[in-house]
Amino acid sequence: MTDPLVLPGPEGSITVPAAALDQLVVSAAQSVAGARVRRPRRSVEILHAHGRVSVALGLCVRYGDSVSELARAVQERVAEAVAESCGLTVDRVDVTVEEVDG
Repeated sequence: MTDPLVLPGPEGSITVPAAALDQLVVSAAQSVAGARVRRPRRSVEILHAHGRVSVALGLCVRYGDSVSELARAVQERVAEAVAESCGLTVDRVDVTVEEVDG
C-alpha cells in the first residue's frame, strides 16, 4: 500500500491520500491510447520520500500495438502527471506489461 503524501508548506501541510495518488497514476497511464492498468488497486506502487518518487505499475495493452512505444508513452505521461500535480521529482516509472488484450 502506498503511504499518503504530505507536502509541507509555510501555511501548513497538504496531505494527499494514497488512493488519490494511485488514481492520479492510473488516470495518467490510461490516458495513453491502448493502455489499461490491469488491476488498479493492486498493480500500482508509489514510493516517495524527500520530494522524490518512484512508480511501478502493471499494464494490459492491446494486441497489435507496439509494446515498447506504448510503455514509454505511459512512463512519460505518468512522470509528467506526478511531477506537475505533486511537485515531486520522478526518479523512475517502471512498467510491467502483464497482459495483451486481443
